[in-house]
Amino acid sequence: MASTLNKIATVIMPMADQDKALDFYCGTLGFEKRVDVPFGGQYRWIEVGLPNQDTTIALAPPREGAPTEPRETGISLQTDDIDGFHARLRDAGADCDAEVQRMGDVVPPMFWFRDPEGNTLMVVQ
Repeated sequence: MASTLNKIATVIMPMADQDKALDFYCGTLGFEKRVDVPFGGQYRWIEVGLPNQDTTIALAPPREGAPTEPRETGISLQTDDIDGFHARLRDAGADCDAEVQRMGDVVPPMFWFRDPEGNTLMVVQ
């Protein structure tokens, strides 16, 4: 039997300020801290995940000499209350779209937001 992939384990996002990122992902977005360990001497490996979900986001240090630049992450998060979650982020001072986008029945309501380092993620209902 051939070896196969069986899940998306971790999405890695380089972060210049891991403490600020950890506060945003856990405090503002509601993720849980799953891993926070030193490695390689001066580095720190942090993973956060949503409750009852396997896939995590690593708020990792950038590679040596590599800049951390804002990026379109391609990460889509789901909520059952898009308007409530949008209001929660806006009220917390997060950088998010001014309004929830509604494009019709086949496209779910959605909005984009940026984390403290300018990385863009999407929320859909």
